[in-house]
Amino acid sequence: LAVGWGRGMDAAWAPSPGGCELVQSIMDCTGRWLSSIPGNLRGDTEELFLDDNTIRVLDNASLLLYPQLWHLSLARNRLELIEPGAFLSSQGLQVLSLTDNLLFTNYLQTAAALSALPTLRTLDLAGNQLTGDMVLVLVSNLSSLESLSVARNVIMRLDSSIFTNLTQLLELNLEKNYIFEIDNAFEGLQRLQRLNIAYNYLPCLVGFGLTQLRVLNVSHNIIEWFLTLESDDLFELEVLDLSHNRLLFFPVLPRQSKLHSLLLQDNRMSFYQRLPNGTSLANVTVQFLIIDGNSTNITTVRLWDELCHSNLSSLHLLDMSQNQVWGLPDDFLSQMPSLTHLKLNQNCLEAFHLSEEDPLAMLTELDLSQNQLVELGVKVGVGDILPNLQLFNLSTNRLQALPPGIFTRTRKITTLDLSRNRVDLCPQPGEAKSPACVDIRGVETLTHLSLAGCGLRGLSSRPFQGTSLMHLDLSDNRQALSGDLEWLQDLVLTLQVLSLRNTSLSSTAVDFSALNGLVRLDLSGNSLAAFPSSLSSLRLRSLDLRDNCLPALPPDVAQVPLGRSLRELYLSRNPYNCCTLGWWDALQQAEGLRVPDGWEVTCSHGSRALSPGALPEPVLRSCRWQTADLALLYLVLALPTCLTLLVAFVVVFLMLKEKLLKMVKTRCGVSSPY
Repeated sequence: LAVGWGRGMDAAWAPSPGGCELVQSIMDCTGRWLSSIPGNLRGDTEELFLDDNTIRVLDNASLLLYPQLWHLSLARNRLELIEPGAFLSSQGLQVLSLTDNLLFTNYLQTAAALSALPTLRTLDLAGNQLTGDMVLVLVSNLSSLESLSVARNVIMRLDSSIFTNLTQLLELNLEKNYIFEIDNAFEGLQRLQRLNIAYNYLPCLVGFGLTQLRVLNVSHNIIEWFLTLESDDLFELEVLDLSHNRLLFFPVLPRQSKLHSLLLQDNRMSFYQRLPNGTSLANVTVQFLIIDGNSTNITTVRLWDELCHSNLSSLHLLDMSQNQVWGLPDDFLSQMPSLTHLKLNQNCLEAFHLSEEDPLAMLTELDLSQNQLVELGVKVGVGDILPNLQLFNLSTNRLQALPPGIFTRTRKITTLDLSRNRVDLCPQPGEAKSPACVDIRGVETLTHLSLAGCGLRGLSSRPFQGTSLMHLDLSDNRQALSGDLEWLQDLVLTLQVLSLRNTSLSSTAVDFSALNGLVRLDLSGNSLAAFPSSLSSLRLRSLDLRDNCLPALPPDVAQVPLGRSLRELYLSRNPYNCCTLGWWDALQQAEGLRVPDGWEVTCSHGSRALSPGALPEPVLRSCRWQTADLALLYLVLALPTCLTLLVAFVVVFLMLKEKLLKMVKTRCGVSSPY
């Protein structure tokens, strides 16, 4: 079976003349430095890719040998000319990509060549420095087109004649041009469903009436007004992207549509039904003067009531982030019973009110981060509030507390971000309660909690009792770890990711050994002067020790359970000793372990900072002296002295031997009796 499969693959990926690769009937000649289309390829080729070559001319004979071709790509060549008869032998061509070439130089001849393609469905002319007049000539005879891209060209204005004959067009891409005016350019495109005009210079869209359109992207323009034509017709519009513009007001949308995604990020929107000082503008109107040729129309609009006329019952996603919204109109959200994602981050909200009567029963994600919230109001009742909410982002506000029991009435919440608010966690029942605190005890569904930068003080008791947290971020709380880690006792079975970055952790006596389920631990930005021994028994996959005071890691760090399980280790910006780098060499040899910031790791020798992987020989020699065995060193130093003394003693002894013997004999000698 293996042999047969291998033979099949050899046949599928057979090499072809010219260095091209053949996969069944697909010929790939990408990046082969070809200056013309090879003439020795297989005649039954159906798809031919010639991207990233140096072809300048597609002459009349280039495709004669490939009559079955239906897909041709010549992107990123130097194509200047397509001769009028180049496609006569490829009448079945359906997909043609001419992206990033120089077709503006001979566009008339190229237009004549394209007109010979009666079945062409997809044409990509992006990046060819084409003007609007050139595009008109190039596509005027392509009535079969269903998808057209003229992105990244130099089109400045669209009038009613440019796309007149493209009656079958379904998708049109005009992004990244210089379009500042559109004059009935799309009225004849009755089948158009997807329109992309992003990254242009449109100042407004007034009288929008493309009822058949499903997706409209006009992001990254300079639009200040979006006004739909007054009509009771059903618009097929499903996605409207007006992000990154200069909208001053909420867009006036179709009265009847299928809109499910409305993107209004990064505009200048606000609501003016009521000003911040309490002044009501509910009855004030705005008049639009619309001049069309010789006719002049005046349209009177009450902008803050106009969305009452729009049917937003099918809306799932509303993104109003990065605007100037300080408050929502009355009953604004009541028109969106199907809403699942609401993004109001980076606005000017000071209060946000929730109640069980709100129609947001389907909401799963609510982002109120980076506002000026001082109050999150909840209308007390017996029912659930936001019963399907899963992600709640309240970070970077001015909250000091949350309504009691709010999370016990959001039955499915899994992720809560309270970072950068001045909040405290409520202690265990029966103990003294903080004047203002957040109580998350008993929220069984909560798995991700961020309390970074909240100014937490000395966590104690059991603030996480009854939860199943898997991710906990306590970074940037410098007084949170004034005691031990007993407050984590309720999470020993579930906690997998723990961030204690920048928490002034300095004691190596902190015991992590009970957190057996941890897979990722961040201890960066602290004052650890030694490696916590309790980490050795954990089976972490990621450990961050950056920005501490570590002179070394344990020599056996690669052999303990921690070293065998680690896959990612961050070590930079510590004052490692260049003479105790045995642990570094061991880590380099550890299988499967990455040190992503290894190029930043340095060690100190004297006043020098050196790379541990390339220590100079003088430094190594100095380190050998510093790390040598002192007993052996003393022995080596004392041995010459001892030998010298011994030799001197022997010499003196030999020189005085006879005198010494006579002296001994004289003093100690006694005659023996016979």
